[in-house]
Parts: sequence; structure tokens; C-alpha cells
Amino acid sequence: MKKISRALALTMTCALALPAFAQDKPVAGEVKEGSLKGKTLTFVSYGGIYQDGQVAALKEFVDKSGVTLLNDGPTEIAKLKAQVDAGNVTWDVVDTADLPPYVHCGTLFQKLDLSKLDVSKIPQGQVGECSVPAMNYGVVLMYKNEAYKDNPPKSWTDFFDTEKFPGVRAIDGSGDPTGGLIEQAFKAAGGDPKAITPDDIEKGIQKLRDLGPDTIYWKTGAESQQLAESGEADMIMMWTGRAMTAVKNGAAYTPVWQDWLVVMDQLTIPVGVKDTDAAYALINAYLGANAQAVLTEKTSYTPINMDAKPKVDEATAAFLTSTPERNAQGYQQNIPFWVKNFDLAAEKWNALLSGN
Repeated sequence: MKKISRALALTMTCALALPAFAQDKPVAGEVKEGSLKGKTLTFVSYGGIYQDGQVAALKEFVDKSGVTLLNDGPTEIAKLKAQVDAGNVTWDVVDTADLPPYVHCGTLFQKLDLSKLDVSKIPQGQVGECSVPAMNYGVVLMYKNEAYKDNPPKSWTDFFDTEKFPGVRAIDGSGDPTGGLIEQAFKAAGGDPKAITPDDIEKGIQKLRDLGPDTIYWKTGAESQQLAESGEADMIMMWTGRAMTAVKNGAAYTPVWQDWLVVMDQLTIPVGVKDTDAAYALINAYLGANAQAVLTEKTSYTPINMDAKPKVDEATAAFLTSTPERNAQGYQQNIPFWVKNFDLAAEKWNALLSGN
């Protein structure tokens, strides 16, 4: 009996210990009650409805963990580099564009320890060495209904055809070059994006330059939305979240989904962060299904947790990019090419924006 009792006791002890071991493995969306009480984290993103939605998505994390969450932005790589170089990093989790975490992996952004994150619900191929996706979205061509009536543009090729489709263009000039746009410009110039070379970057940039002096390079998502709502531009390159909000606000514009540019913001942890574990806790909470549902409901961006079930209206659902139809129409930029040629592309892009 004693042997049986000891065996039973050992079994019970192991069984009781299992939850403790299970808790060591992170689960997306979960955080221990009061685990970050007294701590402060600074979350950096791009402002507007997007960052407002991210803050809303993190509310449960903030309330449960006890952390004080500060917000800053917009994300500027030069500003982050200055912090890292000075050894005084004040940004704990940074939302970036799609390429910077690949370009600056290990120098400005930490290589992620995936044992501290639950990435099991993220679509395959979207987790990088130094980043996880913040959300999925698209860059879409929006055209003014009145400008083109029964003969609207159908692709980016039409965006670059100023003879057949005259009018003012508006392009994302908020930061780093968009590789997918340059590839589409190169295609419109007669090139093959699949065979693009460094010398072809200038050909794509020249096609953008050829759009003429009326081209508007907007600096913020809010500005792009205002351009649509005021009807100032005839065709606008827009983030899907801003496009959706503009249409909801009465902008008489229609999206062109063929070859919409597949992009995703990235969540990163800068090199030199003072409390790395707290930064991981924030990201892991953000990846949860409930947090992602809230993000989508607030912004219209597509959730990156495959179990998320956002409750959205028909107008919002129309701008989500996760349906089979949208996946088939999407255009994925050549990330390895743009990482390898990032400095050259940035040099030529900045020259374009400065009027050279």
C-alpha cells in the first residue's frame, strides 16, 4: 500500500506541476495578472486611426498586466538609429514598414527569441528573423469616380498612363520607397519585374518622375485620406485602412484590386531595449485573437491571427485582404531584391522626392 501511495503521490505531484510548466510556454494574447505592474513601455507607430486601433487592441494587456503604456511616433529609422548609437533606447516596441527589419536585422532590431512568442496563428512565411507582422494590409489604387466614369483604370499600368487616364496622381511619400510600386512602374515602362536589376530601379523612378509636376507625394496617411475626401487627386495610392475610412466618410472613389500591393507593418524590438522581456510580453499579447479582432474592428486592417473573428460591417469587409479572391489579385514585392538594394533605392527615392 505504501508503494502504491508513493506512486500515486508522485503522479499527483507531476500532474500538479504540469500547469506550471505549461505556463512557461507563451500563448498569444495572454499575460499574467499584474506581471508588469510598476513598469513602463513605449510603443511607437504611425499615428492616426491605425495607432489608435493598436492602443485599443492593447487595452486588455495594459489593464491585466498593470503596465504603463506610453505612445510615440511616427516611426523614424534615423531617430531610432540615433537612440541605438547613443546607447539610450527609449522605444521598446516599434512598428515599422515591411523592409526595415530585414535591412537592419541585428543592428537596429533584435533577432527575436521565438520561444518567448506564440507565432503559431500567424500565416506561414510572415515571421522574420527580427520581426513579426503587426497586421496585414494592402496598398491599393483608388480612382475618383467622376474623373473616369465609364472608363476607369484597371491596374497600376493605367496609373502610369497619363494620356489615356489624365489627372492628378497622389503617391505615398511618407517614408522609405515602396518596392512594389517601383516594380509596377518598371513594368509600365516595359520591363519585367521578375528580372529587375539594380540599374532598373532608375527606370522605375523615371516612370514616376514622368507623371509630371502635378503629382502629389503625401506625407501621412491622414493626408492621403484628406486628398480623397476633398477630391483633390484623381488617382491615389492609399493604404487600405485609410481608403476604407475615406469611402465611409463619403469619398466618391473606387479601389482597383488587380495587383494591389501586399504589405505588412512589422513589430520589432530595438537593440538596447532596457526590459526585453516586457517588450516580448507586449508583442505576444498583441498577437492574440481578441486583440487582432479589436485592431481590425477599429482600423479595417486584416488581422494576422488566423483565429481572429472581427465583427465588421460590409464596407469594412470590402477592404480586408484575406479572402481567396484578394489573395489571388495581390502583388508581392521582391523582398530579397529590395533588401539587397535598399540603400540604392532609398537614394534614388529621396532624389525623386526632393525634385531631382
